[in-house]
Amino acid sequence: MNSLYPLKFHPILKERLWGGTKLADQLNKPSTSDITGESWELSGVEGDVSIVANGSLKGSSLNDLIQRWGDDLLGKSVVDRFGKEFPILIKFIDAKQDLSIQLHPHDELARSRHNSFGKTEMWYIMDAEDDASLIVGFNQPMTKEQYIRSLEDKSLLEYMNYEKVKPGDTYFINTGKIHAIGAGVLLAEIQQTSDITYRVYDFDRRDKEGNLRELHTDLALDAIDFEQKDDFKVTYGRDKDEVNPMVDCPYFKTNYLNLRKDLLLDTRERDSFTILMCVEGDAVVANEEGSASLTKGETLLLPACSEKIEIRSTGCELLEVTV
Repeated sequence: MNSLYPLKFHPILKERLWGGTKLADQLNKPSTSDITGESWELSGVEGDVSIVANGSLKGSSLNDLIQRWGDDLLGKSVVDRFGKEFPILIKFIDAKQDLSIQLHPHDELARSRHNSFGKTEMWYIMDAEDDASLIVGFNQPMTKEQYIRSLEDKSLLEYMNYEKVKPGDTYFINTGKIHAIGAGVLLAEIQQTSDITYRVYDFDRRDKEGNLRELHTDLALDAIDFEQKDDFKVTYGRDKDEVNPMVDCPYFKTNYLNLRKDLLLDTRERDSFTILMCVEGDAVVANEEGSASLTKGETLLLPACSEKIEIRSTGCELLEVTV
């Protein structure tokens, strides 16, 4: 085994029309902007590849590490499926205003149109102002014709399903599902590595140059799931000092850890890297090669060759992500 200790990366901050200041105020991100909407914590997206922030590998890019260590970093099964591309994109998102209503294409469509993965994603609500909500799916069965009419007569919002949210609520967003994050929500997002979004409605907002943002009405028609489905709210346990399963899908698996004491994870049979996102409290995380601190709003990547992961804490809440 090489010196693949727990890796922390510099956040990649993104200004967004709908962003705010909670990423700096609550998660201690190095932002001076009042419209920072996203912090990309772990990214292999071209042009936005994460850079190591700690230890002897500081300054190396995620792609450099993958080229150098391959199976040891990602896991053989992950490399067999995804090659040398990092398959997960990890973000924190602050919505001061409503995001646009949008959806994402599935793998086949994304590959043929954009040479990209599709975008299946999961949201974990970290903070929500009073009456904050999400849009997830339709509130009634829809047809393509009905949907097109709702865009033309600006009645789309009447057909949206609104979900009032509170901290700890978790949502799984399949490709094709129409959705939007509402104003006042701070969340952690786990998704396939993809930046392909089809925006279908944006409340007629204008950017700082006074322009309406681009809509992707025609592209979305072939990608959208018009069925009314109740398949998005994730029910999971919140038992202390246990591994509580959350989402298990073809692209990622997530667990919720609510720790009040130290926890040792035996990862000898885990043929995947492990990501730990801290959504509350703090911890020290160690494998055989070293350790790193982890506080609210930070993310660690632990290599697949770790035989054990030790989490030392007297109080933290973590999201554990594997493939």
